[in-house]
Amino acid sequence: MSHRNARLTVHGRRILIERVHAGRPVAHVAAEMGISRTTAHKWVRRYAREGEAGLHDRPSRPLSTPHRTAAGLEARICELRTARKLGPARIGPILGMPASTVHRVLTRHGLNRLAFMDRPTGTVIRRYERDRPGELIHVDVKKLGRIPDGGGWRVHGRQAARATRQGVGYDCVHSAVDDHTRLAYSEVHSDEKAATCAAFLRRAAAHFATLGITRIERVLTDNAWSYRKSTLWKQALADLGATGKLTRAYRPQTNGKVERFNRTLLDEWAYLRPYTTNTERTAALTDFLHTYNHHRTHTALGGHPPISRVNNPAGQY
Repeated sequence: MSHRNARLTVHGRRILIERVHAGRPVAHVAAEMGISRTTAHKWVRRYAREGEAGLHDRPSRPLSTPHRTAAGLEARICELRTARKLGPARIGPILGMPASTVHRVLTRHGLNRLAFMDRPTGTVIRRYERDRPGELIHVDVKKLGRIPDGGGWRVHGRQAARATRQGVGYDCVHSAVDDHTRLAYSEVHSDEKAATCAAFLRRAAAHFATLGITRIERVLTDNAWSYRKSTLWKQALADLGATGKLTRAYRPQTNGKVERFNRTLLDEWAYLRPYTTNTERTAALTDFLHTYNHHRTHTALGGHPPISRVNNPAGQY
C-alpha cells in the first residue's frame, strides 16, 4: 500500500500510463503529476514488462537475508520456548545470543506470547477466523453488578460500601461481535430472557447493516436456555436468514472473540473510572463502542480498527 504522502497511487499510475500512451512526452506528464522523470519512466517500464500487475506496489522484503539466524538455532530457540516456557531474557544467555534476537525469532514463529500456545503441551494455538463479514456473529451476555446512587465501593471504599450495602442487583450486558471484522455491538438490559435476547439480536443485525454488514449467516452462542430452547430466538434467526450454532458445554474458548471482547468491555468501559450512578455508566457505553469500532487498534487486525475490515473485506492493508 502506498504511504500517505505518495504522489502516485495505483489509480494515478494508470493515469500516467494513459497519458504517455496517448503520445505525450514522459517529461511533460511527470511535471503535471508532480513526480520526477525517473519515477515516471520507472512505471512506464514496469507496465511495459508486466502489464497491470506492474502498477502495484511490491513488498519491501529483501530476496535474501544472509545474516538471518541459522535454521538449527531457530529450532533450538523454539524448543526451549515450548518445552521450558522460557522468555528471551533467559534463552539468550543459554544460547549466547542477544535477547532481542531471540524475541525476533519467537515472533517469527508465533511464540512471542505464552498465550499463543497451550501451556501444558507447548502446541501453538491456531485461532480460526471467518473469511467475510457477517459469516459468523458471536453473541454472549455478561452480568455486571449495578452501581447504587452515589457510587459503589470503587468510590467510597470497600469498608464503607459494606456498611451501606444495597441489594441493587445486576445488569445484563448483551454483546454481539462479528468474527471477521471484530465489529461489536452491546446493550445493557435487566435480564437475559428469551424475548430480550431475540430483540437484541434484531437490533444488533440492524446496527451491523448500517456499518456495511448487510447479511448475517450464522450466530454462535453458549448453551443458555434462551438460545437452546426459545422459539422467539429461533424466529429471530429465521427472520434474519441465519442459522444458530451452540458452543460445546463448558468450552468458552469456542466463543472466544466475544469472551475477549467482554474483558475489554470491563477494562475500558465498566471499570475505566469510578461512576457515581448506574445510569452514568450505561450512558458511557455508546462512546466506548464507537471508539472500539472506529478508532481502537486491534492486534488481530494488524493494528487497524474493526471498521477497516468492513471497508477492506479481504483483510489486505
